[in-house]
Amino acid sequence: MKLTFLGTADAGRVPLFGCNCAACSLAIAHDGYRRAPCCAQLDVAGHSLLLDAGLPNLDMHCRTHPPTAIFLTHYHMDHVAGLFSIRWGKGKKIPVYGPNDPQGCDDLFKNPGIIDIHTITEPFTPQTLCGITITTVPLQHSKPTQGYCFTHPQGKLAYLTDTVGLPDDTQSYLKHFAPDYLILDCTHSPEHAHPKSHNNLTMALEIIEQLKPKQSWLTHISHQMDNYLLTHKPRLPANVSIARDNMMIALS
Repeated sequence: MKLTFLGTADAGRVPLFGCNCAACSLAIAHDGYRRAPCCAQLDVAGHSLLLDAGLPNLDMHCRTHPPTAIFLTHYHMDHVAGLFSIRWGKGKKIPVYGPNDPQGCDDLFKNPGIIDIHTITEPFTPQTLCGITITTVPLQHSKPTQGYCFTHPQGKLAYLTDTVGLPDDTQSYLKHFAPDYLILDCTHSPEHAHPKSHNNLTMALEIIEQLKPKQSWLTHISHQMDNYLLTHKPRLPANVSIARDNMMIALS
């Protein structure tokens, strides 16, 4: 089981348009510091599962890595934009699983093309796909949003973005689930004291301390958070890392 971070940014991306902060200046000068919209790929048993679909050039990626299925956390544009070109393509339909959000995004529900949309209406109900068990958990965001828990003989993975804190029932489930690996929203630095839709670093570390995964990666990083990391160089716990675009992780 392998996870690849295809994008690790918030909606503004890094570099943020028009910004000349230290993080954005570094990203303009060096490709390795740039961040695309949040998206990941989970490879297991010869199958590729996409987690979110916000990459503008997702169709090009899928030509060489055809997804068995796509799992959406929610229908904000930075998590679904890549579907708008794929839907007009040719070939067999691609299953796309998402939360119960009647508004969706633009006309995606009305004109899905080869996108075969499945709405998940019952959280905490496991389903099996590609030899792994997948369970959705509600998250706290400005739009109906869900995270995903994957159970495989090589380990348990929780993918939780976008969220600000965790709902009580989700937190209770995750403590029982006890993920080995955790991918977690950390959009803001601690200086952003009262976030409304995304975790700041303090909140993310508190969640990690409660769930105690073997290893965790922070994603959905804003330019402001990157700038904080550059200027403050905080010491993170040994089981916490900052995700980067194109980072590959063997989960075993």
